[in-house]
Amino acid sequence: MLAIAAAVVVLAGLGIGLAVAFSGGNASGSGALQGVTVGDASSAVALPGAPEANNLFKGIPQNGLVLGRPSAPVEMEMFIDVQCPVCQNYEVNYLPTIVKKYIRTGKVQLHLEPWAFIGPQSDTGRLGLIAASFQNKGYEYAKVLYDNQQQENSGWLSDAMMTKIAASVTGLKLSTWQAAKNGSRVKEIASAVDKLAKKGKVTGTPTVWVGPAGGKLHDIVPAGYAPNLQQTEQALDKALRGA
Repeated sequence: MLAIAAAVVVLAGLGIGLAVAFSGGNASGSGALQGVTVGDASSAVALPGAPEANNLFKGIPQNGLVLGRPSAPVEMEMFIDVQCPVCQNYEVNYLPTIVKKYIRTGKVQLHLEPWAFIGPQSDTGRLGLIAASFQNKGYEYAKVLYDNQQQENSGWLSDAMMTKIAASVTGLKLSTWQAAKNGSRVKEIASAVDKLAKKGKVTGTPTVWVGPAGGKLHDIVPAGYAPNLQQTEQALDKALRGA
C-alpha cells in the first residue's frame, strides 16, 4: 500500500457481511465448508465475484506465479500486498483490462510478486496465494481475495477466510492447498520476493515493472506512486513497440 493513497482508497462496501458469515451465524460460515474438497466458483459457499474471477483467467497459461504465454515479448512484474486497498483498486478496476488486452492475446506475460509489509496478515495471507499458485490457480485466488477484501489489519484475513477464498477457486484441491500453505516451499518463495523487493528498492504496492522479456525491467511510475490503467497501458505499448 502506498502510504498516502491507502488511507483514501478503501472500498468499504466490499465483503460486507463476511464477518457475520465467519462467526457461524448462518449456513455460509466456515462450518459450511465441511466436506468441500475441491473449489467451485459456482457453489453455494463461493464468495461474491468468484465466477467472474475464474472466468477472467480461463484458458490463459499459468505457471506458478506467472500468467501468460512464454513466447510473450514483454514482461510485466507486479508487487502486491494482499491487504493493500490500492492493490485492490488496481486488481479490480485495471487488471481485467490488462489481462484481456495484453495477456490473453499473447503480448505480455505477467509475473506476480506477493510482498508483505502492511502487517502480519499480509504475510500469512500471501502464503495462501502462493500455495494456490502451486496448482496454477494463484491468479484466481488473488482476484477472489481482492474482490472480498476488508480493512487492513482488522483480522479479516483469517485461516477460515483464506479457506473460503480457496473454496471459491474452481478446481483447487483444498487439502493439497492447505498442506502447501503450511509447508516450507511457500516460505522460500515469499523470502525470495522479499529479497527481490529489497534489491529493487520497492517502497509500496502496487509497484509495476515493465520491459522486454528476459531483459531489464523498469518501474513505470516514480517510486512512491501507484500506476493507473493509462500509465500501465502506455508502458506496455512502449515496450511492445521496442520488442
